[in-house]
Amino acid sequence: MKSRQQFSLQKNNSFAVYATTPIIYYPNSEQDLQLLAAVTSEPFYILGAGSNTLFVEGVTPVIIKPEFLGIHVNETEEYYQVNAACGENWHDLVCFCIDKGINGLENLALIPGSVGAAPVQNIGAYGVEIADFIESVTWFYFAKNKSQQLTQAQCQFDYRDSIFKNALKNKGIITDITLRFPKNWQPKLNYQGLNTLPKNSHARVIMDTVIAIRNAKLPDPKVIPNAGSFFKNPVVSAEQFLLLKSNHPEIAAYQQDNGTVKLAAGWLIERAGLKGYQLNGAAVHNKQALVLTNIDSACGADIKNLALHVQQTVLALFAIMLQPEVRMLGEQGEVTLGAIN
Repeated sequence: MKSRQQFSLQKNNSFAVYATTPIIYYPNSEQDLQLLAAVTSEPFYILGAGSNTLFVEGVTPVIIKPEFLGIHVNETEEYYQVNAACGENWHDLVCFCIDKGINGLENLALIPGSVGAAPVQNIGAYGVEIADFIESVTWFYFAKNKSQQLTQAQCQFDYRDSIFKNALKNKGIITDITLRFPKNWQPKLNYQGLNTLPKNSHARVIMDTVIAIRNAKLPDPKVIPNAGSFFKNPVVSAEQFLLLKSNHPEIAAYQQDNGTVKLAAGWLIERAGLKGYQLNGAAVHNKQALVLTNIDSACGADIKNLALHVQQTVLALFAIMLQPEVRMLGEQGEVTLGAIN
């Protein structure tokens, strides 16, 4: 199994912050994973594309970066079944499916990251989540030193959440996922930006529209280092929403099926006067307040401190505690916002 010692991770995170790991492993088979049993008894972190990770210290734990590759398609009269390895690029998988006439993922185009990381976060955009299509996830369980299949229900998906962030956190690795796409596909065009498209729009038109919107709103991390949306959109009770709306009639919100209301975190941050705010080389993006950026060689702690300032400011104004989407990593493992000074 390939590995590197004292390895710089600056090119392996979309914030482009400096950090070094004592050793990084690149498993690409179940046999490789079995060799890592001893490694996982000490602090470690599983790194995909690095598009949702912020290194908040200059040193990280041991890094495991899976390199499983491959995409396979099966077809029945009623649906397509797509199996994709964890090391594949997520957007490339979306494009692969659309090119093959397999519709469903078009709303999730241009989300950065790897296939293996997608179920962990239950990535979503424009009214669609990966959980909508998951049939099963192959999970290598470190304690059992072998793989097992988890069904969609066993993954316990929720908004930007899954069992992999909770009960199974740091207990294994997703090696591949199987997605199921009904052939009687119907476009999802409810969200702003897509709701002006014709109801019979082709999936490729929807994908191209999503890409154009994201490119217009979000900075390219190769130009301005960032990890996309830094915070989750908060979900509040109907009662709390009515109180907020009485004070802020123009508040951006989306009614949920269960009666709760999802708020736009970017709107809250912008209304708090933080759009374009800068702190020690880190900044709130001047076009999309939900995005934190590294504009001038900021270190991970600088970006974390900016995130904490945003969180505290929004809490003081709206009594809403924003929760990060981005995972923050210190030398001993993951940390919560504000845990490192």
